[in-house]
Amino acid sequence: MDYSEKSLIIHEQLRGKIGVTSKMRVENMDDLSVAYTPGVAAPCLAIAENKDLARKLTIKHNSVAVVSDGSAVLGLGNIGPEAAIPVMEGKALLFKQLADIDAWPICLATQNADEIVETVRRIAPCFGGINLEDIAAPKCFEIERRLQDLGIPVFHDDQHGTAIVLLAGLINACKLTGREISDLKIVINGAGAAGLAITNILRDDGPGDKIMAKEIVICDTKGAIHAGRNDLNSEKLEMLRYTNFQNKSGSLQDVLVDADVFIGVSKAGLLNADDVKRMARDCMIFALANPVPEIMPDEARKGGAAIVATGRSDFPNQVNNALAFPGIFRGALDAGARRITDDMKLAAAFALAEMVRDPKPEHILPRVLDPAVSATVAKAVYKASGARE
Repeated sequence: MDYSEKSLIIHEQLRGKIGVTSKMRVENMDDLSVAYTPGVAAPCLAIAENKDLARKLTIKHNSVAVVSDGSAVLGLGNIGPEAAIPVMEGKALLFKQLADIDAWPICLATQNADEIVETVRRIAPCFGGINLEDIAAPKCFEIERRLQDLGIPVFHDDQHGTAIVLLAGLINACKLTGREISDLKIVINGAGAAGLAITNILRDDGPGDKIMAKEIVICDTKGAIHAGRNDLNSEKLEMLRYTNFQNKSGSLQDVLVDADVFIGVSKAGLLNADDVKRMARDCMIFALANPVPEIMPDEARKGGAAIVATGRSDFPNQVNNALAFPGIFRGALDAGARRITDDMKLAAAFALAEMVRDPKPEHILPRVLDPAVSATVAKAVYKASGARE
């Protein structure tokens, strides 16, 4: 099937993938008086007295704004807010189908960090959560950080959703190859939003307060990020506090030698079978560039990879953010959480991994459309939030 052609046809036929459905029917004047004037004054006055009642009396308890400036859309780059609408609609559709959350695409006609922060602050009263999407690095880090005081969860999915699902897959890949994450030598190619978030979650405290990955080297377009470089931004410099302790330099191929894991969040066609052969025995390849991965699965296996995952739905082991974000927001909204903590992210990752009771080389993650996924993740996130059952 030509998915691109089919997608254009469907989008034209439907004129968008989502709409608004009323929860209450207005069929007579009594209904109108309850839904609108004069009855609506009562909940308005109640909320004016206590703003927290907005969660109880309005859509705020179950609503998420999917906010983008269109500056880093999928693998398409800076295509602007109008062109980002189909992706944000798709995100809203998945929120509803997978977690019964009402989500709205909010595509902003600005790529200025201050203006994005100000706009989100102004629209926040109507929403129970903010999903930041497809905003370019390093601006995305600043925007998410500055919005953490909103009093509702603010979550940049390109960072944390990817990192959570990647960690879940890596947990099961380690089970299959007889490794512990704490022993792994990992190379991450791509120092944007996803790459840095993956680094953070792999260096976080896992169960039992055990530091996770033994060694991580991050590469950008100029090769390994090391202390001798003078062209690093503040985010990359921060990563050097807990990566590349041996100060390795050189190209991606140079630092891949003897590595256990390659994680690609970059661009197509960077590796071949010979590169994989230089890695450790039974290495693990997570080639997540879309639509074409850094190395195709057959080529990776030819080089000796034991586990291969991509971002594509037409190959096994799809690392898809839809495994994470619906359940994460479902759990956070149900808990009335004011933010999504590192503990909640880790809980989501381990819950996803545990859903695969019998991992196999071509089955290290749950199916994206498994209806149990969001509920399982939501329960784990709710518990990790500290909310009472």
